[in-house]
Amino acid sequence: MEAELVARAGLPFIGIPAGGLHGVALLNAVRNGWQLTRGTFAAMRHLRRERPDAILTTGGYVSGSVAVAAAWRRVPILVYVPDIEPAQSVKAVARLTTRIAVTVEDSRAFLPAEKVVVTGYPLGERITRWSRITGREALGLPPGGPVLLVFGGSRGARSINRALLAHLPALTEIADVMHVSGELDWPEVSAEREKLPESVKARYHAHAYLHDEMGAAMAAADLVICRAGASILGEFPYFGLPSILVPYPYAWRYQKVNATWLANRGAAVIVEDAALPEQIVPTVRTLLLDPPRREAMRAAARALARPDAAQRLAELLVQVASKSKG
Repeated sequence: MEAELVARAGLPFIGIPAGGLHGVALLNAVRNGWQLTRGTFAAMRHLRRERPDAILTTGGYVSGSVAVAAAWRRVPILVYVPDIEPAQSVKAVARLTTRIAVTVEDSRAFLPAEKVVVTGYPLGERITRWSRITGREALGLPPGGPVLLVFGGSRGARSINRALLAHLPALTEIADVMHVSGELDWPEVSAEREKLPESVKARYHAHAYLHDEMGAAMAAADLVICRAGASILGEFPYFGLPSILVPYPYAWRYQKVNATWLANRGAAVIVEDAALPEQIVPTVRTLLLDPPRREAMRAAARALARPDAAQRLAELLVQVASKSKG
């Protein structure tokens, strides 16, 4: 997936062998350990050729090999931690880093405090260029009336998709529904859409994936249902978007921590994955039919926004790079 996204941005892509060690069976850990060793030597070859002034990594098990290779060659390292709780891989390489950028202040408790800089979650122009009006125009949504956005990431979220499909008639009575299903479930979603009555289909706007228009969907929406990956910490505050968060139950606790952070600040409500089929309609109805509560959630989300996060992270990277020349 990364290779495709990088190619769309017009940037060169180099794959590094890697594998996870945390929470895997012994045989897989041995195999992945060998992959990480291969990745370290591969990273050293690329670093020797590219001679970078600094390395920026956002964690993940592939970052371990790159960080070790960079430290060996004395290349300064900036780690950006998107989630509130850093992954084991970030904790493991923290001692090798020059600086650690984080999305929110709460991440400081997990990391060497003297290295931590709070930048916020960086958003690109692909997200920030949209407004409510231009977003609705681009996606063919009516200019007035509530819009519910439902998505589960680039690959989708099957439990969210199926809960939505099971209750589309009730939900489209309340709002226009913008559904980004992900590529994996698109055949099922597309087939189900063709079976809908025309009255429901007219208010159901389904897409496999949105690339440059994902910002348009968030700008256009009055409420969103989705997982609780790190991007919600930056994108939803930017748009002041109230959310119903359904943390992925098999992703350690990262998504639960992210969702709880927004919910505790009044910007979101949490629905557990197993409860979604029963709770999706009453939760959506409660929020969309209560404008004062939704406006309070919108204000709470906006108060958490850091629209200059990308600039702050870029400036920090330049500072880190300058250390290689000092």
